[in-house]
Amino acid sequence: MDPVEPLGPLESRVMAALWATGTGTAREVHAALGEEWAYTTIMTTLDRLHKKDLLLREKEGLAWRYRPTLDRDAFERARVDALASRLLGERKDLGLAALVDAADAATLDRLAELIEARRRP
Repeated sequence: MDPVEPLGPLESRVMAALWATGTGTAREVHAALGEEWAYTTIMTTLDRLHKKDLLLREKEGLAWRYRPTLDRDAFERARVDALASRLLGERKDLGLAALVDAADAATLDRLAELIEARRRP
C-alpha cells in the first residue's frame, strides 16, 4: 500500500464503516452504507482494500469478514509520515522551506514546541 495514495470516496466510506464497527462482511458494510451502491460494488471495494493491505480478512461460512489493519489514527499517521518523507526527499531544505512558508503563526509555534521536545534527551 502506498499510504500517500488517497482513498477514493467509496473506499473512504467503506473504511469509515469498518473503523466504526471493527469488522464486517460485505453484506454488513453494504447495509451500513445504504443502497447507494450495489452489493457487488461493495464486495469489489473490500477486495481492493484487502489487496492494498488496508484490510485483513478471514473466512466466515461462505463470506469473508474484514477488519482494518490499522485504526484510523494509525492510518492517518502513516499517510502523513509518508507524505512528509516525500516532501523532504533528497532536497530537505526545499521541503522544509515550503512547509514553513505554508504555516501560520500558531502552526509555527507548535512546530517549535515539537522540535524542542524532540531535541530533549
